[in-house]
Amino acid sequence: MEFKDYYKILGVARDASADEIKRARRKLARKYHPDVSKEPDAAERMKEINEAHEVLGDPEKRAAYDQIGQQWSGGQEFRPPPGWDAGFEFSGGPGVGAGADFSEFFESLFGGLRGQRTGRTHAPAHGFAARGEDHHAKILIDLEDAFHGGRRQISLHAPETDASGHVRLKERVLEIGIPKGVREGQMIRLAGQGHPGMGGLPAGDLYLEVHFRPHPLYRIDGRDLYLTLPVAPWEAALGEMVRVPTPEGAVEMRIPPGSANGRKLRLKGRGLPGKPPGELYAVLDVVLPDAGSARAQDIYRTMAREMAFNPRASLGV
Repeated sequence: MEFKDYYKILGVARDASADEIKRARRKLARKYHPDVSKEPDAAERMKEINEAHEVLGDPEKRAAYDQIGQQWSGGQEFRPPPGWDAGFEFSGGPGVGAGADFSEFFESLFGGLRGQRTGRTHAPAHGFAARGEDHHAKILIDLEDAFHGGRRQISLHAPETDASGHVRLKERVLEIGIPKGVREGQMIRLAGQGHPGMGGLPAGDLYLEVHFRPHPLYRIDGRDLYLTLPVAPWEAALGEMVRVPTPEGAVEMRIPPGSANGRKLRLKGRGLPGKPPGELYAVLDVVLPDAGSARAQDIYRTMAREMAFNPRASLGV
């Protein structure tokens, strides 16, 4: 998938104002709209123009796009980095609905916003009363937070449009409670932290979608954890008691004799807390000792002579 330069598609500078973006879209629409254009690629160009305007014409999407766009150029091979959009505050509550026909690139960045309202609410007529709009944001926490819970500070970035029509990010810091046993994708609701209400009605709520930062040891799947556990060939072949790290401290685990590389062993209840708690699965990774020394090479040669072992026997060779 290629990175799309929406500014280049609309032919505007990266610091273009909201009005400049609207004018650029109107100008290109007059040239490429399929109802009036004689260009052979009019329909495809118009689709690109509409997609670019969908992002750059929305202060929230534009602010998020600008954040990731600092590292990429149009046409480069692209995959969104994990958690790239964490901390950006969007209007609307969580949920997925039907969306327009956008590109794979757009869907990889903003597909989760389909069906949600984005953009800022304008002031209504005098005397109008309405509850404030809900907001949502993705946050990243450490795996250890799910085991212990507690209070954490988070920073959120919400875009604002200044008097000249340029988008600026405004930061706000909140202290939130992380519940013990929180899961990937779980929502934390902060009442009254959304858009302010009007006419005396309450503010909307803020929904925080929890995601975990990558962990150096564990892969998370629901409440279960997976750990790649290096073992020596003799530990796998003969069976041994070995120490296994868990998020709450190392424990002893017996490796059954004759265990093969990739065997999955379960540590019951050592996954994420819950009712019931998750499991921790240790996936064996048989590691060969280094053969750099003369002594190690002699041992390997002895094994080759004395063990009737053909690792390719199942291939018939």
